Amino acid sequence: MDWQDFMNGVEGDIAVLAAEIPDTARGFAAMGRAAKAEGALDLRTKEFMALGIAIATRCDSCIGFHVRALVGLGVSRAEFCEALAMATYMGGGPSYAYSAKALRAYDCFAG
Repeated sequence: MDWQDFMNGVEGDIAVLAAEIPDTARGFAAMGRAAKAEGALDLRTKEFMALGIAIATRCDSCIGFHVRALVGLGVSRAEFCEALAMATYMGGGPSYAYSAKALRAYDCFAG
């Protein structure tokens, strides 16, 4: 899978849906801003948590969004792989496979 192309398609699909359900889209965006706001946890920690959940729920688009965010936050490949080890430990075989997909996405977005 080409993660850049995949995410472009996801974002296009979300834009079409958002135009149809603008109140829901605004509410979801507001929830995201509130959840990501700096507080007791920094944004890197929150994005690692989101990545673990994305892997556990096997959501390719969620993996793409959160991997891209982590790359943008300057997470090293070593940090990323350590988080994947924890996701695999907690989720077993399916998370192992989706962690491998996430690593491919990291390598794509990191350039």
